[in-house]
Amino acid sequence: MLKDLESKFLSDFEKNQNIVHKICRMYTTNRDAHNDLFQEVTIQLWRNYEKFRSEAKFSTWMYRVALNTAISLYRKSTRSVKTQDISDFEYKIKAIDYDDTEEQQLKAIYKAIHQLSDIEKALIFLYLEDKPYKEISETLGISNGNARVKMNRAKEKLKNILNP
Repeated sequence: MLKDLESKFLSDFEKNQNIVHKICRMYTTNRDAHNDLFQEVTIQLWRNYEKFRSEAKFSTWMYRVALNTAISLYRKSTRSVKTQDISDFEYKIKAIDYDDTEEQQLKAIYKAIHQLSDIEKALIFLYLEDKPYKEISETLGISNGNARVKMNRAKEKLKNILNP
């Protein structure tokens, strides 16, 4: 019984693990923190897998658990001492032919997203994943109308951060 449950979990997880990586990227700023959060989300998913009732898609349930775990850990981490990521100070050699415009734009977007509230981060993440408002509202446990209003406010806030 446990072997079957474990096999089913591993199969579902492997098909959808990019969800967890994307959420980790939203809520962390370096590789170690990303790996720690990924591990914590994976543990929470496994601990709660028996409770998954298949009323929603596995990916929707996975989003919810991953976002809740990330938000909980993020809130705990904001109480600790802030440190600077060493990669901010490392010297980087750029190749002559290399155009880092897209990379810089992504960094700017992630930096702006890090300034949003937890719910706004979740909304933007699900929006960028092309999730319909119905699924966004189910994942976050809010009404469809509330999801739309909050999304418009989050988009406006992002625009203001990116284009002051």
